[in-house]
Amino acid sequence: MLRSHTCGELRSSDINKQITLSGWVQTSRNLGGMTFIDLRDRYGITQLAFNLDWNKELSEQANKVGREFVLQITGTVIERQSKNKNNPTGDVEIKVESLKILNEAITPPFTIEDETDGGDELRMKYRYLDLRRTIVRKNLELRHRLAMEIRTYLDKQNFLEVETPVLIKSTPEGARDFVVPSRMNEGQFYALPQSPQTFKQLLMVSGFDRYYQIVKCFRDEDLRADRQPEFTQIDCEMSFVEQEDILQTFEGLVRHLFKTVKDIDIPTLPRMSYADAMKYYGNDKPDTRFEMKFVELNDIVKGKEFKVFNDAKLVVGICAKGAAEYSRKQLDELTEFVKRPQIGATGLVYARFNNDGTIKSSVDKFYTEEDLKKWTTIFNAQPGDLILILAGDEDKTRKALSELRLEMGTRLGLRDKNKFSCLWVVDFPLLEWNEGDPNLLASLAGRWHAKHHPFTSPKPEDIHLLKTNPGAIRANAYDIVINGVEIGGGSIRIFNKDLQSQMFEVLGFTKEEAQKQFGFLMNAFEFGAPPHGGIALGFDRLCSMFGGADSIRDFIAFPKNNSGRDVMIDSPSEISAEQLKELGIKL
Repeated sequence: MLRSHTCGELRSSDINKQITLSGWVQTSRNLGGMTFIDLRDRYGITQLAFNLDWNKELSEQANKVGREFVLQITGTVIERQSKNKNNPTGDVEIKVESLKILNEAITPPFTIEDETDGGDELRMKYRYLDLRRTIVRKNLELRHRLAMEIRTYLDKQNFLEVETPVLIKSTPEGARDFVVPSRMNEGQFYALPQSPQTFKQLLMVSGFDRYYQIVKCFRDEDLRADRQPEFTQIDCEMSFVEQEDILQTFEGLVRHLFKTVKDIDIPTLPRMSYADAMKYYGNDKPDTRFEMKFVELNDIVKGKEFKVFNDAKLVVGICAKGAAEYSRKQLDELTEFVKRPQIGATGLVYARFNNDGTIKSSVDKFYTEEDLKKWTTIFNAQPGDLILILAGDEDKTRKALSELRLEMGTRLGLRDKNKFSCLWVVDFPLLEWNEGDPNLLASLAGRWHAKHHPFTSPKPEDIHLLKTNPGAIRANAYDIVINGVEIGGGSIRIFNKDLQSQMFEVLGFTKEEAQKQFGFLMNAFEFGAPPHGGIALGFDRLCSMFGGADSIRDFIAFPKNNSGRDVMIDSPSEISAEQLKELGIKL
């Protein structure tokens, strides 16, 4: 070993010990007769002391050391005269007796400190340097801790970790696959798994009644802060269970993680139907850290002379507590916010419930004070509150108001990252009509597709609707939501071949297509498939949630940028003509 201790280990109790440390130079300070070097490794920082009076040659050598040089030193632990209470090793320093430069370093392109001067792209290009920063290292340590606690909990629940294949078969359902050409089978392709869905169901058929895997998955879809082309999920499946069994098991996992990793006691998770989530929050992953529920106004605002409300399919609003004092400038900012193309509202109506009891709105010319008092009553508004209203087509208006609600929650300080509100959303629609989702294959446009995946079981009482009214069928599915982020989702699966065949038919598969794509699973069901269901939790999202960050990239060792590129290794990249020829691919 090139060290006897780490740079974060030594304390006052180690004074007078002879030790050997190895690490990187964080900073170097030449004070004339004294030189101090902060030596850093993964575990912390220790101050090294050199004195001309102790050893002139050693001091001169120390003065030639630059940032990020790799050193090995031997010396004696002594008490530090000027103690640093912000550093765990700040009571001691090392009187250096020998110094060996293990490797020199050129000046890094940005400072290796928490408050670095490097931008995102520069740090991603030199990610191996960025990973030396304490703040980034702690993110990966948190990721490791979560993984360990997940395995501990699931092991105690009798789950077995099983690895499933990475080179699999491409299927047309869901997001776009990443495909891999096969050299030995020219003209044929593997796909990288979007999830291990069919394999974990086959494991249930095989009798492995409790499976899990912390597994890499791949989706060729548009990227944003909480998406990467390759991501990690906690993939789980159970046999001989109903929905309630799965909710209880994985609610237990979430509570275990909060208690062991953050020492937070999470209460029993409430349940909310998909219909209520859409009605009161405008999306299926509501942030319930704050109220501000939607209130529908169709019955009390229509029939006046205000054409915008009269022509709208839906008039709906929220009450922002304590925001009546918003200035005209702030209200104009909110109007511009909802009119942004990605939100798509045409305008914003407001009503101030002033502290003196008067009500002032942006549509006073159309509504009397008595009308406006009805608004305050239906919103349960109090003096000092601000009512914000949108109108238009139902789906678009709910989506826009959902964004406005989150914006107001942020502006009013209601979205505290240190506060956690968890819930289950249940009773999703089984199917959605696809008019042309850019993240789905073009061939899926103009037909039903599964909201979760084609193996999700309908609610038993809704199965009869498969042939008459597919859009009304509720799925035996559930999502776990924390602070407005979908952390995971799953369902009870179809385990009957005939029902699975009906599902494929509704999704537009011919019998031949279904057999070609999923025949292996359908055939397996004929050999005694047990009732089963499962869930997949987004591990990267869970890490960012626990770390109080908005982007999952901060918790991935070597992430891609928003264009799906690894700027460090310059990937994806072209391959040689010789490789293409071997693969039988002509461009």
